[in-house]
Amino acid sequence: MRRVCVQEADFDATTELGRLSAEAGGVSSFIGVVRGQAAGRQLAALRLEHYPGMTEKALTQLADTAITRWALTGCTIIHRVGRLAPGQNIVLVATASQHRAAALAATAFLIDQLKTNAPFWKAEEFADGTVEWVAARESDNTAASGWS
Repeated sequence: MRRVCVQEADFDATTELGRLSAEAGGVSSFIGVVRGQAAGRQLAALRLEHYPGMTEKALTQLADTAITRWALTGCTIIHRVGRLAPGQNIVLVATASQHRAAALAATAFLIDQLKTNAPFWKAEEFADGTVEWVAARESDNTAASGWS
């Protein structure tokens, strides 16, 4: 089972994990949450933009790669867009397989790929009213390239 969603609405992690567990020996998940600070400054919100159609296609390709590489029984990627306040969910990645090692590795792979290869544009809105676009970090690029 593959489920990929790009949406403004929040998600229910318990429901999503329940969809994956029926055929699995192990389910792994990661939930990304908006931080309250960035670069030592108070964050008011994180704004995520995307190009509809292109983003879903890219996420579907990532999910299919993980399903094939780790023989997953299920994979869910839900990524939110729009303006999100600190503490709100951004992303859910969940994978299921017959064995925990595959589910854990696939989840780590997907998060690393989402940080570097998914077509999202992020802007940090600070409490002082300034806005800064988020640039790719070398550490994220290094982590993602380690899966090649």
